[in-house]
Amino acid sequence: MLLVYTHKISPRLNYVFKHICTRVLGIDVTFTTKVEKFIAHDSIKMSYTKQALGNEFFVKSNDLLFEQGLNDIEINIMDWGGHSKCFFFNGDKSAIPFDIFAASFYLLSRYEEYLPHVKDEFGRFTASESIAYKHKFLHQPVVDIWAYKFKEALQKQFPDFEFPTKTYSIKPIIDVPNPYRYKLSGIMRTIGGTLKDVFRFKFKSLYTRFMVLMHFSHDPYDTFKYVINKQKQSKFRFSFFFLLGEYSTYDKGANVNNKSFISLIKHVGDYSNVGLKISYFAIDDADVLKKEKTKIEDIINKPLRASRQSFSKLNLPETYRNLIELNIKEDYTMGGYVNEIGFRAGSCTPFLFYDLDYEIQTPLKICPYHVMDFALLKHKSLLDKKRVLNNIINEVKQVNGQFVSVFHNYTLSYSDRWSGFKDLFNIILESGNNEN
Repeated sequence: MLLVYTHKISPRLNYVFKHICTRVLGIDVTFTTKVEKFIAHDSIKMSYTKQALGNEFFVKSNDLLFEQGLNDIEINIMDWGGHSKCFFFNGDKSAIPFDIFAASFYLLSRYEEYLPHVKDEFGRFTASESIAYKHKFLHQPVVDIWAYKFKEALQKQFPDFEFPTKTYSIKPIIDVPNPYRYKLSGIMRTIGGTLKDVFRFKFKSLYTRFMVLMHFSHDPYDTFKYVINKQKQSKFRFSFFFLLGEYSTYDKGANVNNKSFISLIKHVGDYSNVGLKISYFAIDDADVLKKEKTKIEDIINKPLRASRQSFSKLNLPETYRNLIELNIKEDYTMGGYVNEIGFRAGSCTPFLFYDLDYEIQTPLKICPYHVMDFALLKHKSLLDKKRVLNNIINEVKQVNGQFVSVFHNYTLSYSDRWSGFKDLFNIILESGNNEN
């Protein structure tokens, strides 16, 4: 067990040390403000304060972990070790020249998302507003990289201490805003879609629509048999997120009362985890969210564990507070951004949500995703897509993290737009299944 001496045990300090030491590195950590207890400890230990006690392993602390509320923080980004960026420089007397704990807290708590910023048309925090994007380290899980550098420094000081080993894993996410392109649309939507196809001269779409409706052709969005077969071959559980919200400008899913749709969800649940894709209007309306949660629990016959927000929209801290209020345990909305690949919170290790307004660690586990299918579309060739995908996978492998990808059910269809995406999905699965 790692013992940390500090001048003050704050909720922020407790939170970030437990993420880095326990969640990332797998070692237990405890704290003390008493010098006598620290000196008497005969195992691995360090001090985290303003001044070293003696010649112990010492990391000079920034004020961030001992503050409350939001403050105007000056952040100067610097290079560290030739391949990583850091901030909160703390001088040469520290065993590590940056306060990695304060920096990690800044990223994990999403401190910058509480500060004034420009939102996109859906009200989302954008990549271009983040320090990781501005300073070109969005593509790296810097929190995990810092944690392993911290581990290396500790090992030099305590060579007899055995650190546990962690292995790379994957978490494939299948987002289902609409299970079918043409099936289960209902009469009015079918008529409306038919008229649109005619007026826009989309005769190929019109032909496919009626071939599907007359059961002569397979619905292009119906890729569930393919994905379930892949699930059977994988040692990692996939997670499907189904949209059950009302038809609206933003959400155009299937009718939740349709028996075929209900049967599909139950069938998928026999093989994989099933979660709720929260509708756009439920994100800011706790009553609507509660109704959607009740609907899916009635279908899967067990408490809802995990969620994803429609359009990957987050309003911090309200979005997460609503999930906590309804006892939802995990959320998969925090990502590298819809159109960017990377690590929004700087980590590829799931972490607990810290509410900066209340200054408390909450029980909600945030499982950040690192690539969404749409972000790969900006790369023209399949070769470039594979190169970019393999690069981000390797970043996660180097720190034994969990690689989370978000693909939609229609991504794995035979549509020209998504050509080659089955190959990309297989690269992800193979990266996990090939690990010992």
